[in-house]
Amino acid sequence: MYSIGEIRPGQTITLDGEPYLVTKAIHSKQARGAGVMKTTIKNLKTGKTIPMTFQGNEKIAPAEVGFFKAQFLFNDDEGFHFMNEEDYDQFTIQAEIIDNNNVFLVEGESVDIQHFEDTPINIQLPPNLIFEVTETVPGIKGDTATGGTKPATLANGLVVSVPLFVKEGENVRVDTRTKEYMERVQ
Repeated sequence: MYSIGEIRPGQTITLDGEPYLVTKAIHSKQARGAGVMKTTIKNLKTGKTIPMTFQGNEKIAPAEVGFFKAQFLFNDDEGFHFMNEEDYDQFTIQAEIIDNNNVFLVEGESVDIQHFEDTPINIQLPPNLIFEVTETVPGIKGDTATGGTKPATLANGLVVSVPLFVKEGENVRVDTRTKEYMERVQ
């Protein structure tokens, strides 16, 4: 059990049987009153973010959240289908949970699946992935590494801003958290 003074961003807690991720935590104390912890927490099952205030001597239960490797198989109207790489069990995660990270899922690739009480609740992507540039306007003679940017469509359908020197057919590294170009990959 956590006391309110031990709550930190990044911790997982359980409230009413649901797992939450603490995204923001500010401790305050006024005069002789007991301290309070004002937090913003994200429900790991639904993705909803809510403000929550914990009072003085409240105890908060940690959430037993873990990860396992799974292979992405395909997606359809039911959701996104995965196979556990340890026991080969197949399971589905709803599209609302995957949210807009679906552009980074490639059939046959492994991802980390976050689970709570043996139920898959989310995916965790690698911090960056490499994709081929399938469409972009050609560079103009004199374009340099310190010049501007242009839009480029990647093999996964994502459009990112890339430097003017990047050409179609080249591979680029993309940050999966910000969906931004990082570097050209040889």
